[in-house]
Amino acid sequence: MSVQDDPSPPLAHRMADRELSAAVVAAQRGDEDAFRLAYRAVQPGLLRYLRLLVGSDAEDVAAESWLQIARDLASFSGDGDGFRGWATTIARRRALDHLRRVRRRPVVEAGVEELSVLPGDADTADAAMTSFATDAALALLARLPREQAEAVLLRVVVGLDAKTAGRVLGKRPGAVRTASHRGLRKLAEHLEQAGVTLSDSAALTDMR
Repeated sequence: MSVQDDPSPPLAHRMADRELSAAVVAAQRGDEDAFRLAYRAVQPGLLRYLRLLVGSDAEDVAAESWLQIARDLASFSGDGDGFRGWATTIARRRALDHLRRVRRRPVVEAGVEELSVLPGDADTADAAMTSFATDAALALLARLPREQAEAVLLRVVVGLDAKTAGRVLGKRPGAVRTASHRGLRKLAEHLEQAGVTLSDSAALTDMR
């Protein structure tokens, strides 16, 4: 698959985006249950992304971000993917403000050796997603150049397409695709070096 290709998001994300779109519209009308649904759909990926940026302070930054999201929700206009991008943009700005305040580099607190407990006989995409759920995998992502690590997290974990991820990062979609492709390829190499055997680690470079 060419780096320039932009395949559709996985079915799970497409389904979630339709439901998320409806939840956001209802939340804008004051439906608190709908807002909770939107939070549950976006928070897991958002939190993993923030862990790359601010380490153990991710929960606090996420909480600040959701306060702003709730406050400014009425101003949002778009679909489910657009909401993910909008929320992630807010969180990224909060994270960068936080880093400027504390004047420290992003930290991921985990040991790479923890990856040895991951299963090796699963489907490649599923195994990659499972890997991203661990702090150890985030430690591997932290080894990548920052633009690659952010592109991988935004596309594979948060579930944004290249255009939306580009808006979050202030980059062209093509640049995001290239960074994601290179990051996934390098991540596959790190996983193999760490002893994690994927059914076809090379396929990671074609994800998203």
